[in-house]
Amino acid sequence: MKARVLVVEDEQKLRRVIQLELAAAGYEVDQAGSAEAAFQLAERADLILTDLKLPGLSGLEMLAQIRRQNSHTPIIVMTAFGTVESAVEAMKAGAFDFLPKPFSMDHLMAVVRKALEVSALRDENRQLREELGRRYQFDNIIGRSAAMREILATVTRVAPTRATVLLAGESGTGKDLIARAIHYHSPRRERPFVKINCTALPENLMESELFGYEKGAFTGAVATKLGKFEQADTGTVFLDEIGDVPASIQVKLLRVLQEREFERLGSNKTRQIDVRIVAATNADLRAALEQGTFREDLYYRLNVIPINILPLRQRKEDIPFLAEHFVAKHAAALGARATSLSDEAVRCLREYHWPGNVRELENVIERSLVLCAGERLEADDIKLDTGPPSRSQRGEAILPEGMTLDEYEQALIREALTRAGGNKSQAARLLGLTRNALRYRLAQMGLESGEPGAS
Repeated sequence: MKARVLVVEDEQKLRRVIQLELAAAGYEVDQAGSAEAAFQLAERADLILTDLKLPGLSGLEMLAQIRRQNSHTPIIVMTAFGTVESAVEAMKAGAFDFLPKPFSMDHLMAVVRKALEVSALRDENRQLREELGRRYQFDNIIGRSAAMREILATVTRVAPTRATVLLAGESGTGKDLIARAIHYHSPRRERPFVKINCTALPENLMESELFGYEKGAFTGAVATKLGKFEQADTGTVFLDEIGDVPASIQVKLLRVLQEREFERLGSNKTRQIDVRIVAATNADLRAALEQGTFREDLYYRLNVIPINILPLRQRKEDIPFLAEHFVAKHAAALGARATSLSDEAVRCLREYHWPGNVRELENVIERSLVLCAGERLEADDIKLDTGPPSRSQRGEAILPEGMTLDEYEQALIREALTRAGGNKSQAARLLGLTRNALRYRLAQMGLESGEPGAS
């Protein structure tokens, strides 16, 4: 679409010359000889070009009034009475640029083009921010189960703070989405959100990627490079798969969390940083503590606000709502005829065990929409993973029927204590654990005495 320029100038001949020049350049042009007449045309203008000296209201008064109603349209001020004071006053009032008369048409057109380009970029950035805000609104984090309602309530409470958050859950449960929701509902929403996938970074490159390096710090360091933490300054750092960080880097992360400071590789200068940390893991960090692969002090620094995201198989009441959301999200983009799911299709989805969680469910819906010929997805249209069945799918259950992993572990510990007559050292040997590891598990179970069957 052609940009529309409003020219406000009381001198008719100059107004006409500017109008012809703009029209020749391909712009739509409206004209007004006074501020009062301009108000009727300002709403549809993409750019306003106005004289400062006008009959009735001055150009500055018109500028201030338009700015109160519309803060986005660029306004260029032109005047034959160009002084530093009037230029400063116009810019303070919200003018994009200032043109002292006389000016060449080439100069005028260059300023107009620049103003429209900057305005287009600002509109695009504003639209992107609005889209990001909509994407990470809680309405778009689908879940009606009690577990998801509790998570969203926690996010609502912690997002406005700078508290460190640790997200725990299997791969595909939506940890990335929750992390971004925390950022985009925080006071840092306009600042950077930097995601760091700790698994994807080789150990020998991790320090330089996180903290940056100085020129000449090592062979190939031909220029200074900012690390991820510096890039995220005043914003949020999302440390995904934090359990895979090697011990040498854990010490440096602990310092960032405690002191908000670090040094670039090859530098002795300590740099301060203002970042909010959100971390995520699909590993059991408590088990890593027992094994000595994860620092205890770092764990407690990260675990200020723990949020545990249950796998999809443990909140199957969310499946119908997630499925409907993914159908609505992908149907139009894929050109699919189907726009809904039958009850049988939903039942089929609920009966599946979803090892890949929400990410797998979205992939299944996309695949089914592409291959479906009808106007809604039926059970036969649901294309689930057809790979080799797991042991549990073949009927070789890993856990006793109706028992969770925690319950099974507790039963084993109780049995070992019974066989050992309550002797914790002997029970630990039977279980292949250290005495401290067994004491930790007993504390988690609430078995403080260690007597068989104590609770």
